[in-house]
Parts: sequence; C-alpha cells; structure tokens
Amino acid sequence: MKSFKSLISIILIMISVSFLSFNIVKNDSDKYEKVRQRMVRNQIVAKGVKDQKVIQAMLNVQRHLFVPKNYERMAYEDRPLSIGEGQTISQPYIVALMTETLDLKKEMKVLEIGTGSGYQAAILAEIVDHVYSIEIIESLGLRAKKLLESLDYKNINLKIGDGYKGWKENAPFDAIIVTCAPTNIPKPLEEQLKEGGKMIIPLGGSITQKLVLFEKKNGKLIKKIVAPVRFVPMIRDDGKHY
Repeated sequence: MKSFKSLISIILIMISVSFLSFNIVKNDSDKYEKVRQRMVRNQIVAKGVKDQKVIQAMLNVQRHLFVPKNYERMAYEDRPLSIGEGQTISQPYIVALMTETLDLKKEMKVLEIGTGSGYQAAILAEIVDHVYSIEIIESLGLRAKKLLESLDYKNINLKIGDGYKGWKENAPFDAIIVTCAPTNIPKPLEEQLKEGGKMIIPLGGSITQKLVLFEKKNGKLIKKIVAPVRFVPMIRDDGKHY
C-alpha cells in the first residue's frame, strides 16, 4: 500500500509539472523554460524527488546562466559540466537529491561548502532564508557573487576561503551541504552543525566516493549512506587535497 501511494504521489507531481501548476518565475528572455520543465519532469521527479520546495526551486533557477556560454545548450542534460579551474557544476538530479535529503525549512540557516558557479546556492536561496557559501578558488567565487547579485539573491552570503574550516562566525548551522569530496568529515563542520541538524557530504578518494547524510544527535553524528557519487576533491589553500 505504501509503495502504491508513493507511485500515485510521483504521478501527481509529474502531472503538475506537465501542466505548469507551479509558480514558475517568468522571464521573457528565458528561452530554456520548456527545456527546464522537461528536465525537472524527466530527471528530477521521475527519479523519485518528491519535495515540492525542491521541485519548485529547480523549476525557478535558470541553470544555463550558471555554466560557461559554450556549454549553455547542455545545461539541462543530466550530467556534470565543467565551469573552469578544474571544477564542475553537479548534474541536476544530484543537486535535487542532496537538497531534498536535508529536509529544509524556510527559516533555516544553511552552510554550503564549494560555491562553484553558484547554482546550488541559488537553489538553496529559493527555499531557505539564510545561505552562507564558501568558495576557495577566488576567480570562481567572485564570478558567482557577481551573478547571484545580478539575479537579486539578497539572502546569500558568500566568501572566499577554505571550506574545510567552515564559517565559525555564523555557526551553528541548521544544515550543511558539501559539494566537494574530502577523504574524511571535516571536524570544524561537525562542530558547526547545530544539534538536530543535517549534513550531506561526499566522502572518499578520487576513485570511490559515497554521498553520506549525517544527523547530529546528542552531540554525535549518525551516519546514513545515500548513494555512490563522483565529486571533485576538497582542496586546501596550498592546492593539495584534504
């Protein structure tokens, strides 16, 4: 019965996307609106993402603005894309999956490690009131900051720095999302996660990684494996990997 209800729920969400019952942000210059709707329907909803807030955010944010111009036509394919400096923008499904796993509420304060192009930060900003994002590569961070400001995201705070160390001045955080892979969980992030909060992070080396959800209970992290993944490694100020 439970699986039948889940199936019905997915079908209803897909119908909603098809008939545009969502409050999509209108933009006359948005030539990829229909392509984005198809992406959400086929790559997000069809793969099991159910959180309406996440689905709405994926519909609202124009992913093609967050990739290099020469990759614009590939922006809505279910694949990671290069954004320069050896970094990538994650595939849409992984962005949606990681965001949904955190079970976000509007009033939450979320820390993102690895701003990249700013796409994940924009998705978060559509859902929660306060987003703090850290990017270690200055050129990427400045580019993302400029883009996010041009899109009028006033609830995103961005800084250039070492994400491994977190953002102590603004801790604790209700949720933390890490978009690069260290071999082990950074201790500062564990300390900066609020009691009852959740952290989603890829862990592992260059060959094998797992997306892991941690929930902080009684000061300890409870671990749950979510999926096998492949992210760029978390880098330090000296360019070496954590």
